[in-house]
Amino acid sequence: MPVRLIALDIDGTLLDSRWKLPEANRVAIAEATRRGIEVALVTGRRYDFAMPIAREVDSPLTMIVSNGALVRTFDGETHLRHLLPVATAGRILDLTKPWREGAGVVFDRPRENQVMLEFLETDDPIRQAYYARNKEFLGCARPLESCLTEDPLQVMLSGKVQPMREAEASLRLAPFAAEFGLAITVYESRDFSMIDVIHPDCSKGSALAEWAALRGFAREDVMAIGDNRNDLEMLSFAGIPVVMGNGVPELKNFGWHETGTNDENGVAVAIEQFALREAASCA
Repeated sequence: MPVRLIALDIDGTLLDSRWKLPEANRVAIAEATRRGIEVALVTGRRYDFAMPIAREVDSPLTMIVSNGALVRTFDGETHLRHLLPVATAGRILDLTKPWREGAGVVFDRPRENQVMLEFLETDDPIRQAYYARNKEFLGCARPLESCLTEDPLQVMLSGKVQPMREAEASLRLAPFAAEFGLAITVYESRDFSMIDVIHPDCSKGSALAEWAALRGFAREDVMAIGDNRNDLEMLSFAGIPVVMGNGVPELKNFGWHETGTNDENGVAVAIEQFALREAASCA
């Protein structure tokens, strides 16, 4: 069956290792949309953090952001939203106090105070870069729990890989673990990891499935491309799952298709192979 929906992760997938958008990827997406194939960016990024990339792509896109907590079209209209109950968020912050330096709470707000932090100063270069790029959206709350005046999209933790593994283990053993879901992203080469604590029914995969159903697409109509742990559910749902050459090892154990790395225009190669050639053969 021809591909009708392409779901693309951003970091490590659409963008190269310098966080730049390769021209080959942009051209492939443009050609796919020209042929009537819908393209969705499916990312752990917030909507406003993902939109600069979407504008670079310069094609009509669906935005599935915050690891599936929010689905919004390019024009800003919200179609699906899954919030984390404020009481659960409070228990999560209490449980993860040992990792508070890298903690934040993300809200679905127009601009200011989208991301609430207890500490705005950090020696971590990756967090420093994130704070610099998102300063207009950041707010400070001390203690962090005081920001919980409404249901957030997520609680997020970030830091070196080993401490984040310890935080993940603590969360999975929590007596209230059924009240939330976890989306884990690991960059071993940079010794950096992120944990997004989200609504229990929420993931990139579940949001993609919801959106596909609303659009009238079957699983077989969907191609997904990803590279990290938080892409697992999305790839599991898609009829055509494609793992980046730079993908984490655990994604390569399922026998899914594999494309080039993000520095080899792997997204463009996969779109050409699985979507454009198929579309041309069915024309």
